[in-house]
Amino acid sequence: MNGTNDGRGAPPSHRAGPSGAPRDSELEDEGLSSDAEAERAPRRPIQVMEDNTLHTRLTKDLGVHYPFVSAGMAFVALPPLVIAVSEAGGIGMLGSAPEPAPFLRARIQAIRGGTQRPFGVDFILDHARAGDLTTREHIDTCISERVPVVAFHWTLPPAAWVKDLRAAGIRVWVQAGSVDFAKDALALGVDGLIAQGRQAAGYNRGTTPTLKLVRELRALTRELPLLAAGGIADALSAARAMYHGADGVWVGTRMVASVEAYAHPGYKQRLVDGDARDSDFTTLFGPEWSGPRQRVLRNRVVREWAGREAKAPTQTQDTIGTTRLFPGLAGGDALYTMPRFSAFVPTPDTQGDLEEMVLPASGSSMARIESVQPAGQIVVEMMEGAHRLLANPYELEADADENDRS
Repeated sequence: MNGTNDGRGAPPSHRAGPSGAPRDSELEDEGLSSDAEAERAPRRPIQVMEDNTLHTRLTKDLGVHYPFVSAGMAFVALPPLVIAVSEAGGIGMLGSAPEPAPFLRARIQAIRGGTQRPFGVDFILDHARAGDLTTREHIDTCISERVPVVAFHWTLPPAAWVKDLRAAGIRVWVQAGSVDFAKDALALGVDGLIAQGRQAAGYNRGTTPTLKLVRELRALTRELPLLAAGGIADALSAARAMYHGADGVWVGTRMVASVEAYAHPGYKQRLVDGDARDSDFTTLFGPEWSGPRQRVLRNRVVREWAGREAKAPTQTQDTIGTTRLFPGLAGGDALYTMPRFSAFVPTPDTQGDLEEMVLPASGSSMARIESVQPAGQIVVEMMEGAHRLLANPYELEADADENDRS
């Protein structure tokens, strides 16, 4: 055994703040039962077994036990989730945008206070109403804090950022939804690629199924770590991705439905209850960031505007609730009034109607999620199960993006 995690971690998100401390405010009742049951249920010790290590380019490159990376989801992937995943033997990724650089530094330092194992920061590169989501100050913060991994998504990072991060010994990954984008990323000298298939939740330009994209990007580089993103939510989907050429998995939707994720309990429960056909692409959301394409859970507002997103009012006085954008940080707890079609996902701080809110979700993943579980348990069970399947891969040979039915 090279490490243990007893599954206790942070308390369930409806009773804990982003640093695991008890909260003072009460939340709406919706969805509380699932997390409450998870808290009361006895948890068996989570053990990382040395003889079950899945050796890949990723594990060798970063010295981790499992080729498992939790997606850096803004608002949801805060220090408790990052710590839990890294302590379980994977790599936890902090979702930074749109937090200002001083808040990013505080989050990184909180992570270092909870784990000495590798972790990373995930940045979205684009311009929003309030300015650039990621700035040079964010990059300098990662350099000064010696973050092990920095990942970029949506657009390519400036070449100078990649050069300076790598000069500081920081590994740079880029999420790519196409072969052409991946080629441009490789030309920048990145250290790894994340193949974002069309099944992936959240901001997604991809049109290629995950396994097909993994094979295409694997053909571009035999040396660099390659992760599969999109529809990875259990041992079978993880094993299948690695069988088809991935060195590890990048897991988003499944980790939202974890105890440590800083997501609204009603959002988590919808992921448990959802199925393969319950997500869709939309450009509906985004007064704060004008309408990029997302894969989301098909709730009431998504169904109402399906096929006519361009006709949705961009200037409206209607509001759908309130939230706190930077919880747990000095100066970050001010209430934010959410306009209709807000791009900000609901957290335990959010009050309002979830049927009017953006809920990033992969249908392929929801088909595989049965309950809200501790993050460490998800990591270990997925990876141990994948190890067993890869040892006898008769179920993995088919070109099976079979859950991509949405």
